[in-house]
Amino acid sequence: MADGNGVRLGGGLPWRADIERARILWSSPLLWRRRGVFLLGAVAVGLVSIGFAYVADAAQDYYHRLFAWNAYALLLITPATFALFAYATKRWFDGAQGSGIPQAIAARRHQDGTLARKLLAPNVTIAKVVMTTLALAAGASIGREGPTVQIGACIMFMVGSYAGIGRQPGLILAGSAAGIAGAFNAPLAGVLFAIEEMAHSYDRRLSSLVVACVVISGITTLLLVGNYDYFGVVSSSAKGWSLWIAVVLCALIGGAMGAVFSRLLVFLSMAPLRWLKWMRARPLLTGAVCGLIVAVLAIATGGFAGGSAYAEAKLLLQGGADQPWWYAPAKLAATVLSSASGIPGGLFSPSLSIGASLGTNLAQLLPGVDIGAVALLGMAAYFAAVVQAPLTAFIIVLEMTDDAGMTVPLMAVTLLAAGLSRLITPEPLYHALSYGFDAKEESSSRPEAKP
Repeated sequence: MADGNGVRLGGGLPWRADIERARILWSSPLLWRRRGVFLLGAVAVGLVSIGFAYVADAAQDYYHRLFAWNAYALLLITPATFALFAYATKRWFDGAQGSGIPQAIAARRHQDGTLARKLLAPNVTIAKVVMTTLALAAGASIGREGPTVQIGACIMFMVGSYAGIGRQPGLILAGSAAGIAGAFNAPLAGVLFAIEEMAHSYDRRLSSLVVACVVISGITTLLLVGNYDYFGVVSSSAKGWSLWIAVVLCALIGGAMGAVFSRLLVFLSMAPLRWLKWMRARPLLTGAVCGLIVAVLAIATGGFAGGSAYAEAKLLLQGGADQPWWYAPAKLAATVLSSASGIPGGLFSPSLSIGASLGTNLAQLLPGVDIGAVALLGMAAYFAAVVQAPLTAFIIVLEMTDDAGMTVPLMAVTLLAAGLSRLITPEPLYHALSYGFDAKEESSSRPEAKP
């Protein structure tokens, strides 16, 4: 008899056929070549994730030095950078704008690979890395994590094309998961992100592919930079009823703010209103105006509204920072404007910072509560509301801080916040944004009507 590939197998008992099939599979030079290329691709995702993290952190340090030297220089640098990158993205690197996660979702949805070849093209991905890094240095309220997902998807898509591996959507999923794992040094979060956010369902056939890619990429990261926590080890001493009051408050306010943030982004990016279409058709003007407002917000908040605000969020989690109540809405506005301008850049880091700031504000209403613990709850709640992926949000925050004592409160706050967000914004943010790339693909492939 023959298997599905036309290979003649030995007759007899079923277990002999299984042994024969296994022998053929493990001795096939073609399959070993594909495994080797897959291994190299996963290692490459880990290496590029590490490299991108270093240059993005260096860009963030440059932003802080620039702000300390002359904060008002941002009034010129930030609008000019936004205008240039918004124009370059629209003119030459369409697909580099925004986070990168919607691109990976849209590319995976098109089984024939036509959209993936555009959105995950090497030139688009390289341009995204360069522009994201420089935009961070100029004070854009963006993060590197979303672009890292697009990088991982691009690498694994290229690997599949080169090696002739047929499961391209699965490779895009695996590369995206490895990108998240590398960005946060959170391998479990990478796997959950692939299942909960990218795929929206569990596919047993893809599980081994995703886990293998995440493990190989994670081992690469561990060998080069060791086992580190994204925000360091956060140890909170919160307990009692005050903690659970904080859970409810963070879930309600963080869930509502995250949902409003998502609706704003989708509205500004896709709403078919005349004035929005007019702005989208003028990237230089739109970028300059958005950049100027972001610069003003950054100056008004002492630098918090600009950049990823990673360092500020870390201080908030450790209870060592004081801030006015309006820092969280200012950071939210700066992030919306940075994304709506059309420049490349992710949403994860700013969202985590907004949530930590929100939690710090709420902690002032609860005398005697651990400020760092409430900041952590606010971070998890707002982030879960934005991505509407509670398990991913819970695991990312837990793995980033290594605070096992907050496990149950974090689970509760992410579930409640994500549930409230779904009531306000039924369509998850990244999936809603991904439909914009579908529409572009359909309009570009539609034949022009003859006069």
